[in-house]
This record gives sequence, C-alpha cells and structure tokens, in this order.
Amino acid sequence: MNGTQPRRLVLCADDYGMAPGVSRGILELIARGRLSATSCMSASPFWREHAAWLAPFAGKVDVGLHLTLTHFAPLGPMPHTAPKGRLPELPKIVRRALLRSLDRHEVAAEFERQVDAFEQAFGHMPAFLDGHQHVHQLPVVRDVTLNLLSRRLRGQGYVRLCAEPLSAMLARRAGLGRAFIVALLGRGFTRRVRQMRLPANDSFRGVYDLSNRVPFAARFRRFLRGKGRQPLVMCHPGHVDAELRAADSLTDQREAEWRYFNGDEFLRDLDQAGYELGRFRI
Repeated sequence: MNGTQPRRLVLCADDYGMAPGVSRGILELIARGRLSATSCMSASPFWREHAAWLAPFAGKVDVGLHLTLTHFAPLGPMPHTAPKGRLPELPKIVRRALLRSLDRHEVAAEFERQVDAFEQAFGHMPAFLDGHQHVHQLPVVRDVTLNLLSRRLRGQGYVRLCAEPLSAMLARRAGLGRAFIVALLGRGFTRRVRQMRLPANDSFRGVYDLSNRVPFAARFRRFLRGKGRQPLVMCHPGHVDAELRAADSLTDQREAEWRYFNGDEFLRDLDQAGYELGRFRI
C-alpha cells in the first residue's frame, strides 16, 4: 500500500450453524483474523452446540442473526407457511412475498423465536440482522425485520442492505445478473432503512453465480472495487460434510472460498486495494 490510511471492510461469513463443516471452517478463519463478522442460523438443528463453539470468539467479530425463512424446519408451528413442518424453497417465498400472500403473523412469530434462540445462546441481542438468501428485504418480511430492529435491537445493531447502484455492479462485473435481481428486490427495504436512519452498510458486495468457472481470488478482487465508508462483503466459506450436502446445494465452492481466505493471497489483495478488515461502527 502507498502509506495512506487503509479503509475498513466488513467481511461477513454467512450460514454459521448450517452444518458442522461450515461452522468449523468459519471458526478457523475467525481465529486467524480473516473475518470481521459472521451471520448465524439459529433455526438450524445444530444451533445450540455451534453457538457454544462460537462463544469464545464472539468478541473478535460482529455476530449477527441470519433470519431464515426457507428450507429448514421452523422453530415453531407455521401452518400456512410451512404446513408440512418445513419451510419452502426460495422461489415460493419470493412469489408469496411479491403477491403479499405471506402470513405476516407467522413470519413475525418465527423471527421472534429465532431472535430468542440467539439471545438464549449469547445472553444479548445480535450485532446485526440479515436474511438467509436475502429474505429479510422482501415485501412483508421487511416489515417484520424493521420491527425487530426498532423493538428488539433498539438501535444497538445494524442491518444488511443488499441494494447497490447499477453503476457499481457494472464496474465490478461480478455476478451481474444475480446482483441485479438481489438489488432490485432490496430497493424498497433500502429506501425504508435510509428513511428511518437505521445503521446499515453503505455498499454491498459478494454476489456471484457460486460456480468455480472463475477462480475465487479473481472474483474477490472485483469485490474490492468501489467506494463506501462501511462496505460489507458477504462470503460463504466452510468445509463440506454430509450434513452440508443434505442441507444446501452450495458445497464445494465453500471450500474454494475457505482456501482463499485462509491464504496469503487474500492478505496481499486486501493490502493492495487499501483495505483492512474491521467491525461495523454504529
């Protein structure tokens, strides 16, 4: 670097608690100072055990809640949303949200249970809220999320925004189609958060097609492009195990991300881009 003060970058590993291999991989990176935040799935059947693993490291990173509304079994009854005891896949949730046919009361009750499970494990509220597969920013769901922020976190935590200007996405040329869809679905939520002046990241990066067609190092260097006082980059590192394969389609690429963040190339890329990892500042 050229001697200027490095900019702070929040690097957040999503899906902590999804499977043992994912949680162990994230913990290894936290121990080495390679992450500054992680987003936890308190709806996971592994949550209590994995929360205990994370507790000794909680002072090193922002520990947030990954609000979950897809795939897993809910923590309580949701007869309209999950009539067979399992939450639907993302396309169905998006469709119901856009049609305003999601049962808001069921979503609110489930998110309360997930916040409660987090608080029971750590003794305090999450440092931030976001959503697994970005569900927190969808219509109906975003109202519940904003209510949680104001009522449960009481201004002491931040929220992840996923919308960015098209110009920023074009400049990075990383997962443009997916990034555009995520940003488009998040425009209304972003507008509400800004109007309410809630703490939030001012730049969001990390969306790509989750394939290995391009080396992850090259993808990440694109995520380091752009402006922002508190940019946030999401990532999905971890180790593959049978539990992960049963829970999610994103498997081997998690290993690729883990290897990059665990290596020296990652540190050189951060330095050359003028960044250092840091936690969010309220």
